[in-house]
Amino acid sequence: MNKTSQITSSDYKIRVEPLSGIVQAFNGEALIASSSNAKVMYETRLSPTVYFPKSDLVVDVLDMSDLNTFCPFKGTASYKNIRVEGKQIDNAFWFYQKALPEAKSVEDHVAFMPTTATRIDIGKNIFGKDHESNIAGPTIDWILREAWLFKTPQDLTKAIANKLIGDGVAISRLSVLIWSLHPLIAGKNYIWSKDTNAVQELTPTYDIHTDPAFVNSPLRLVSNGLGGVRQRFTDNETEFTFPIMEDLKAAGATDYVAMPLPFSNGQTNVLTLTCDHPAGFTTSNLGLIFEISSVISRYYEVFNQRENSRVLLETYLGKRTGARVLGGEIRRGDGEEINAAILFCDLRNSTSLEETLGRSKYLELLNSFFEQTTDVINGNDGEVLKFIGDAVLAIFPVIADDRVACEQARKSASGIVKCLTSSSESHSNKNIDCSIGIAFGGVTYGNVGSRERLDFTVIGSAANIAARLADLAKNNGHSVMMTHQIAAGDDSTRSFGSFELRNVADAIDCYVFA
Repeated sequence: MNKTSQITSSDYKIRVEPLSGIVQAFNGEALIASSSNAKVMYETRLSPTVYFPKSDLVVDVLDMSDLNTFCPFKGTASYKNIRVEGKQIDNAFWFYQKALPEAKSVEDHVAFMPTTATRIDIGKNIFGKDHESNIAGPTIDWILREAWLFKTPQDLTKAIANKLIGDGVAISRLSVLIWSLHPLIAGKNYIWSKDTNAVQELTPTYDIHTDPAFVNSPLRLVSNGLGGVRQRFTDNETEFTFPIMEDLKAAGATDYVAMPLPFSNGQTNVLTLTCDHPAGFTTSNLGLIFEISSVISRYYEVFNQRENSRVLLETYLGKRTGARVLGGEIRRGDGEEINAAILFCDLRNSTSLEETLGRSKYLELLNSFFEQTTDVINGNDGEVLKFIGDAVLAIFPVIADDRVACEQARKSASGIVKCLTSSSESHSNKNIDCSIGIAFGGVTYGNVGSRERLDFTVIGSAANIAARLADLAKNNGHSVMMTHQIAAGDDSTRSFGSFELRNVADAIDCYVFA
């Protein structure tokens, strides 16, 4: 296999030089460091940074801060708090407990935050200019001008990997882990491999947080805000011993880096890259990746926000309704007149169940009831519009034929009763049951509410009748009661009589399953 040459069109550079004479740092008028062995680090895009030996601090150093930051060629920076003239300054300075080779010369040194060292006296020293102050090149130009055109995170991931290879970064594997806002999926992990030039998408559940494979991985360390990971497999000295390191090394990897991919809301995602060049990543390689990471992070954030919006709307409103809202039906009054079968399912004896089971067990039962009901309704092409206390309101819109919508509602009612009957044995109360009302008619399907708080629902006599039939079923010993439109043509139903329903003008002919 041909190895990618380690050449990039514009190099990110870092160099460290000693400073002569006495160099001092001040917080206001208070001296906090004084050294004749200070050093200055010149780094692309950054102002010169002065590093003082730890032994030359002249200030009270307090405990370690919780803050960690990561640089792919300096390492993970830890922070400490200090006390100056009785005042505590948090995250006052950073240092590298185990610096990477490019920054090994400052491993026993500290650098102050600008708000800590408000003045640094460098004596007769003169800072040189960082001649590599701008590394804009083909990769960055592509990120800014073309990368936004990709429509999916999978396509973007593949394109980034191929662009980096084309510009001289020898990567054999690239992965992007993005945490999700989803009731079932913890996140999405997009993994590109050079062998296949394809992206594999993994969607781990929330069990990932206790899975040993994740717990003992760089992904957990980085996403928990503990810095980053850089490991050269060609070095004798090994800092990290994650199991995946051995797997990657066995596959021919020579270098590995995992770095934070932060979102604007503070969420920390993870970007990992594996190198297969004999010399590993160069400083300019990692500098280039470091430069583009903040921009590509925003692209993934856009994809993630779009996905989160869709998932949340589907979770709280249902797929059809969520799609309508996401499609722009967001104003009060937006909606349409449709014909639909409306199903209202109410859990029987809810109050006594809570008293008998206790709140915790009752909530477990209620969630099971909602889940089984929803599964049956979705399986019959219906949609749960909302949960109302211990009841479910569902809709079966007419797509082409009224009879199909009515049949879907009937099948759902029958299926719900069967599911609850079979599952009731798993609970201490053996009489878990529901009452269901089904009606058909024209309803308004859309937004109602105040100017600032809307509800996407159905309004119309069919919805009201369905709820009243559920009450009637509850009081007459039947699980399901329906109107004649719902029952028409089904030999498994029979007439139960005509009833006056509360807030319904005319008597309703009611049917039940025979």
